[in-house]
Amino acid sequence: MKNDNSLETAVVTQLIEKNWHIAFAESCTGGLCAGRLINVPDASRVLDVSFVTYANEAKIQYLGVPIDLIEMHGVVSEEVAGAMAKGVAKTAGCEVGVATSGIAGPSGAVPGKPVGTVCFGFYINGSTHTATCHFDGMERNEVRAAAVDFVFETLAKGSGTFAL
Repeated sequence: MKNDNSLETAVVTQLIEKNWHIAFAESCTGGLCAGRLINVPDASRVLDVSFVTYANEAKIQYLGVPIDLIEMHGVVSEEVAGAMAKGVAKTAGCEVGVATSGIAGPSGAVPGKPVGTVCFGFYINGSTHTATCHFDGMERNEVRAAAVDFVFETLAKGSGTFAL
């Protein structure tokens, strides 16, 4: 299946129209979101910096995620993903921050959070929105790809009252 970049193009176009910038704080997706965005011409007009914060310490140091939030809810939680999104936007000085934190597998499952669980944070111009998806029955890289698809579908199309 060939990706036609239409979702990424829509995101870049919307960001350019608003004169907004975006930054990603990626854990389980390991830079795939930023990589997919820069497939689009003119992505440099909306993306200056992004972070792969795989370790908890990186989330704390670079994004300002409170350690007690991680201890209370676990790193794979909407609370932490929301804090990551807000933190990356603040660190990067931009209007849009997007975060992913999940269990791509094949190991890492914990009670209540099976392999395939991915939490998302979207910080858009002062408002934080979160979501959790369960990508069941997928292998590691399929979970990661599905998570990136969810990010761009959410950004391009919005979700309820939440949109770029």
